[in-house]
Amino acid sequence: MTSQNQWEDFLNPTIAQERLIFASLYITGYEMLKDSVVGRIKDFYCDGFSEGNLTFSPDYQKKVLDLNKSPLYASLQWLKNSEAIDESDIKIFEDLKKHRNLLVHELPELIFSGKLISSIDHFQKAIELLRKIETWWLINVEIPINPGFDGADVNPDEVLAGPVMMMQIMLEVLSGNETLLKQFQDARDKYP
Repeated sequence: MTSQNQWEDFLNPTIAQERLIFASLYITGYEMLKDSVVGRIKDFYCDGFSEGNLTFSPDYQKKVLDLNKSPLYASLQWLKNSEAIDESDIKIFEDLKKHRNLLVHELPELIFSGKLISSIDHFQKAIELLRKIETWWLINVEIPINPGFDGADVNPDEVLAGPVMMMQIMLEVLSGNETLLKQFQDARDKYP
């Protein structure tokens, strides 16, 4: 791409907006994935409140945080030890993190140069990894302790976790699809 083409794209509101929106979408998706990795485990070991702060079972320190100095990498290791993910998933996460860091630290250059196109594959991988982790939590933790599912045969391929659904909705809305808005408005008008 020539310098002239870069400037034309950069000064085109539609193209510049698309690049900024996609960068923010990827960063949001990565943060949702990171929250799933760390937050789910932290919530699992939460045992109450004290002086306005969450308190955690001593097992959180022993079984999670002692695995690595970083709570993020300790949580990834815990998920691996629990067979929710494997080593290839950790490598995918590392690649996603590098891409997130690139977007955050070099966003002006990437917006100007148009190199954000490569983020699409990374975004799909983030959704797939988020789906894998969230489905594992639902199938192995939440459903077994919910009496409403006693005796139910749950197909993991039919499970759609909230964070995954949220990312899919964001993709639909940002792609210009107004179907969900119309459905929401119709439901709102029907059931005020």
